[in-house]
Amino acid sequence: MEPVEESSPPSTPTTGPRLGERVLHAVSRDPLTVPHRARNDAILAAVVGALAVALALLVDPARRPDPLGWLLLAGSVVPLAWRRARPGAVLFTVVACVGPYHLLDHAHAAPVPASLLALYTYAMVARPLRTVLVGGAVIGVSLLAMFSVGTSEGLEALRTTGWVLAALVFGIDVRVYRLYIASVLGRAERAERTREEEAARRVAEERLRIARDLHDLLAHSITLIGVRTSVASHVLTVDPDRLDRAAVAAALDEIADTCRTARGELRTTLEVLRAGTGGGPAGGDGPLPGLAALPALVRTAATGARLELRTGEGSVPPAVEAAAYRIVQESLTNAVRHAGRGVCVHVVVERAGDALRVTVTDDGPAPGPDAGTGGAARADGFGILGMRERARSVGGTLTAGPRPGRPGFRVAAVLPFQPSEAPV
Repeated sequence: MEPVEESSPPSTPTTGPRLGERVLHAVSRDPLTVPHRARNDAILAAVVGALAVALALLVDPARRPDPLGWLLLAGSVVPLAWRRARPGAVLFTVVACVGPYHLLDHAHAAPVPASLLALYTYAMVARPLRTVLVGGAVIGVSLLAMFSVGTSEGLEALRTTGWVLAALVFGIDVRVYRLYIASVLGRAERAERTREEEAARRVAEERLRIARDLHDLLAHSITLIGVRTSVASHVLTVDPDRLDRAAVAAALDEIADTCRTARGELRTTLEVLRAGTGGGPAGGDGPLPGLAALPALVRTAATGARLELRTGEGSVPPAVEAAAYRIVQESLTNAVRHAGRGVCVHVVVERAGDALRVTVTDDGPAPGPDAGTGGAARADGFGILGMRERARSVGGTLTAGPRPGRPGFRVAAVLPFQPSEAPV
């Protein structure tokens, strides 16, 4: 058997835009910005000039132009090469040449194409009211010139006035269509710019949210690890002969627990980011724990911390829970970092109408080996800035500063419930 050659499927010929589409595209373009404008106008002027010569020689041989008539006819055709660059000047020149040409009673059909083209071009770029006034003036001058030649010529000019009106109306219609296309394209461009700006804004907000989450997570864990490492180092160096192995082991176990917790939260946060959900926190079960996780947070953060949680009946919006948790977390981190491990911290989270009020106060550093740097240094870094951004993200406010007349530091935030999420 002879091998059978496989025939490739016939390729579908690529068809370009249809004639009607090309015409609409050409009409919708701005006449002052189209490519090759001068060349195309010069070619069109040459075509109109050839048509004028043919009409002058063939339509009415008895009225063939004399040398002056040919000069006037050429003066009505040559300016068409600049019809889109100077439409008003071209129309004035054409009328100035066509009027004497008709008064000399030459072949009256010869300058008609040039006159109609000049009128159309002017109507295409000028305002409609100005077009109507200029068109009326041109029609009046033409009728006056033709009636001065003879009554029959005047009546013939009056009969052909419809062509002048058609040229004017067609020019106005093209102008309106181009303005409509320009407005549609302008709206599309503005909508595209708005979409790009919105996308850029969302990217910036997402970056800020990621920075806040990572700062809250890592800063808290690293601070606790640093404090517990200092405790272990102090126990090892204060009295090497009487080493408290239980205290060292407890400190190391706490460091290991903190590392595991931080690693788990970081992994969960990165999984959410990779999944592209971009969603906010969802309470204590998500990457950003809620109010249910506050007791464990307070217990592990500072030995002297005390929590009062009074949320009442009804649910709290997840976004508000997450913001409150992160504000308490950062406040505890700052307290331990600046006042030492044994700082006494009082945390109050309570419902106040349609808002959640969060207050974290500490008594400042206590004398001893675990004392921190004090509250003066708390203005450095991004902790307080991040807490304010957390509060603003749910429409709330936050104040932070030294306690007036007393040692220590105070952080107070009011986090309102969103109207659509407010508990009933």
